[in-house]
Amino acid sequence: MSPSKQNRARTAEVIRKTSETDVVVKLSLDGSGIGKIATGVGFFDHMLDHVMRHGLLDMEISANGDLHVDYHHTVEDVGLTLGEALKKAVGDKKGLRRYGFSQVPMDEALASVTLDLSGRPMLVFFNPLSDRSAGDFPLDLMPVFLQGLADRAGITMHATVLAAENPHHAAEAVFKALGRALREAVQMDPRVKGIPSTKGVL
Repeated sequence: MSPSKQNRARTAEVIRKTSETDVVVKLSLDGSGIGKIATGVGFFDHMLDHVMRHGLLDMEISANGDLHVDYHHTVEDVGLTLGEALKKAVGDKKGLRRYGFSQVPMDEALASVTLDLSGRPMLVFFNPLSDRSAGDFPLDLMPVFLQGLADRAGITMHATVLAAENPHHAAEAVFKALGRALREAVQMDPRVKGIPSTKGVL
């Protein structure tokens, strides 16, 4: 179903300012995977670019944070802000596919992401390399980002690194799978009438 048939553009802009960070997210769900990512954390930008491209999401994300402290506040607040933008862009969820799944290999690494735009935030995360870093990016920040995203977007998410030896590959497989799972979940299905839930609400 095209955006014109939905009678609204599925877009959002969210600004989050705290004493620790200043984050701006612009998001279009019906995009082609283009945009600009600038968080001040190079590896994180690279991972968000995978979400954008594999999710066919048009995104502009800028963040200025207290990187002299560490990356935690910036990574978490980008997740929170992107989650808010996603929830706003999705809207009332009428006609939505709702569920998304992707399993992605990256050389020796394999990761899966399964999600439900349920309105019930939850993250179940497993990564055997969580104590490792990709360059100067600690992989224990991955669930920090995912938790913020899940909390504000109202997503039930299971993200699992099934196999990996290289930390960069493990992270890349997760973020690519996230993008592809989101791409599936936010799609409109013309066969779905109303809210895709027996409860009638999500």
